[in-house]
Amino acid sequence: MKIYSLSVLLAPPSGSSAVLSTSSDLSSFSFYQRGSVAEFLTFFTKTVVERTPQGQRQSVEENAYTAHVYNRGGAEQLAAIIVTDHEYPVRPAFSLLTKVLDDFAAKVPQSSFSNPSSISFPEIENYVKKYQDPRQADAIMRVQQELDETKIVLHKTIESVLQRGEKLDNLVERSNALSTQSKMFYKTAKKQNSCCVIM
Repeated sequence: MKIYSLSVLLAPPSGSSAVLSTSSDLSSFSFYQRGSVAEFLTFFTKTVVERTPQGQRQSVEENAYTAHVYNRGGAEQLAAIIVTDHEYPVRPAFSLLTKVLDDFAAKVPQSSFSNPSSISFPEIENYVKKYQDPRQADAIMRVQQELDETKIVLHKTIESVLQRGEKLDNLVERSNALSTQSKMFYKTAKKQNSCCVIM
C-alpha cells in the first residue's frame, strides 16, 4: 500500500483546474525516473479532476495507479485527489480527501486561490506520511485488523481443542481395547493358575 501523491486543486465547473497544493512520495522510483513520474502524476491529477463532476467522488485506475478524487465543488470549487497503488483501500483514501479539503478550506483563505504559488499548506506533507499506512491512520481499519487477529487466534484455539478432543477419543478407544485385553488376560491367568493350586 503506497501513496504516490496528494493534491488540492481549484476545479471550476468549466475551464482548466489549477493545483493549489501538492505533496508526493516518489522514493520507490529510481532517481532518474522521478521527474517523468512527477510529470505523469501532475497530468493524471489534473485530467481526472477536470473530468469529475462537482459534488462527486470517483476512483480511476491507470496502469499501476489508482486515483481517488473528491470534487467538492460549492462556492470554494475545491477538489482533492490522491494517487495510490491498487492495494490502497478506498475508504481511508476518501476519508483522507475529506480531511484535507476541510483543513485546507479552514487554513487557506479563498482570496489566495488566484495565486497558487503564494499558498503555504505544509500539512499536506504530514498527511502523506501519516496515511502511508492506512491501518494506523484509520480507526475503523485498525479495529478491523484487531478483529481479524483475534479471529485467527480463536481459530487456532478451536483447532487445538478439536485436536485435543480427537486425541482424547483415541485414548478412550485405546483404554477400551486395553480393558478388553486386560479382562482376557485375567481370565487366561485364572485358568492357568487353577491347574496349579498349592495346598
